[in-house]
Parts: sequence; structure tokens; C-alpha cells
Amino acid sequence: MQRDLLNQPLRGIIPPVATLLQDDTRLDTEGMSKLLAHLMEGGVQGLFILGTTGECTNLSYDLRRELIQLTCREVDQRLPVLVGVTDTSFHESLRLAGVARDAGADAVVAAPPYYFGLGEREILAYFTKLADELPLPLYLYNMPSHTKTMLSQANVVELSQHPNILGLKDSSGNAPYFNAMVHAFRNRPDFTLLVGPEEMLASAVLMGGHGGVSGGANMFPKVYVDLYQAAASGNLAEMARLQDMVMEVSAELYSLGSYGSSFLKGLKAGLHFLGLGNGFLAAPLTAFEGAQLEEIREKLPQLAAYRYCTNPI
Repeated sequence: MQRDLLNQPLRGIIPPVATLLQDDTRLDTEGMSKLLAHLMEGGVQGLFILGTTGECTNLSYDLRRELIQLTCREVDQRLPVLVGVTDTSFHESLRLAGVARDAGADAVVAAPPYYFGLGEREILAYFTKLADELPLPLYLYNMPSHTKTMLSQANVVELSQHPNILGLKDSSGNAPYFNAMVHAFRNRPDFTLLVGPEEMLASAVLMGGHGGVSGGANMFPKVYVDLYQAAASGNLAEMARLQDMVMEVSAELYSLGSYGSSFLKGLKAGLHFLGLGNGFLAAPLTAFEGAQLEEIREKLPQLAAYRYCTNPI
């Protein structure tokens, strides 16, 4: 366990790394190596694998293990590696955390078990038991749109007292909720608060958040790193310029179709046209094709973020 890499709080851009696949059963190992190098060259402060953007719930356990081992090997302790272990089974989460520890990862991230909605006491009991038994530190993951369970402020505050729980990644998209968390932890500067939706990154950092888990950083890492730094330093003019780029990415790549996975389809298509992967999504999701794929091909070179990228593929 590389606890020395986990500065508290963990600050900056920690991308939710896309999982590049050849097909449903095979990892694109060459593509993943290239993507990880691209992210590190872009200056990100950490890496989060097997999150929502990493298609965690759609991957076999064999693929998850292979991805953990490949990532830790490629990163080689240059950055903290956070591993998603969200599962409907408590013991599968523990098992995957053991793989992460053995591979050299630094921490794990877990959302509430999905399918059954959980009550407040059940959430508290679940995460307390998980933190007690995990071999690595834990970051809580609030993703109510996918889990049907919201981590309440009261539960997060109580869970933050556990020595093995280091922070929260909030993907609720609820700005008042995130700001309430910043206020609740104003006297706990060691507890990490990261925002998921990249459109909220700058405002969240201005309010006192520590950084973002920004999916678009897979394509344009330096844009998001520079946006974080502009917000953290109070450079409002530069922040506004970079925020426009981030909003262009969101508007042009994430909003095609009416799929719950539109952002992921757009992201993977964008990565493909940047030379990273083939755009394949794990079943039951399917990649864009035809007119929608062509639309992304046409839009990508026009994005300000693409022109800004200092290390084009």
C-alpha cells in the first residue's frame, strides 16, 4: 500500500479512466498503455480506474483484475491509483480490493450497492463494515442516478470519522449538496472532496472542493489540469476561457441521442478518433455508429479543447 502517494486532501484532476476493449472478453492492452501514458503526460494528479466511465459494472471480474494489474504496472507508483470496487456483493468488493492491494494500488472507491435502495442505517452499517475490512483506504462515491441511493450529509460526516475513509467523490450533480459538504468539512482539511461532473469542476474548486474526477480528461488532460489550477489560484479570466472549452466538449460530444450512456458513447468515439481505442463499449452498451459517429468525427477537430491539447495523439 503506497499511502505516501495519497496526500491529504487529494487534490487536482483524477480522471475516471476509460476502459479500452478489443471486445467483451479482451482488454486492449496496447491502447490502455497509450491512454495511461497520455494522461500522465497531461499532468493529472491521480488515476481512478473501474468507475462509471470505466464501465465497471459491465466488465467481467477477470477483465477487472487484468485492468488493475496493467494500470499499476504501467503507472509504477508515479501517481496514486484509485480502484473502483463497487459491487452488489460485499465479498466481491473485498476480493477486488485485495487484487488492488496486491497489484500496488493506493486506495479504493466504492458507491453503495445498487439494485435495492438502501436505508440510512443500512448505508452507515455497510460502509463501516467495508472500511473495517478493506486492505486499502476508501473514498466514498455518491452516484445516486445509478445506485438509487444518496449518501446523506449526516452519513458522510459520520463515516468520515472512520480512520480508513479518506474522502468523497460526489457525482450527484447537485451543487447545493456539494457546497453543503464543503461547509460541513470546513474544519477537516484532510478530508478529500472531489466533484464528478466536469461542468461543475471550476465552481466546485472555487467553493473549496479539492478537484475533479473529469471524464473529458481522458481526451484532453491538460485542459482539465489547467482549469483546476486556474480555479485553485483564483485566475478567473483563465478559468472562464478554459471553462468554455470544457462546456464545448460536454455540449458537442456528450449529448448525442437519448441514451443513459450518451456521454460514454461520445467519449469513447472521441478517444477513437484521437487514436485511443476502437470505441467499443462492453455489453449491454453499444457504440455509436453511422450518422452519430460521423457527427463526432466532424465535431472533434473543431473543439477548442482539441486545438489546445499540447500532446495531440
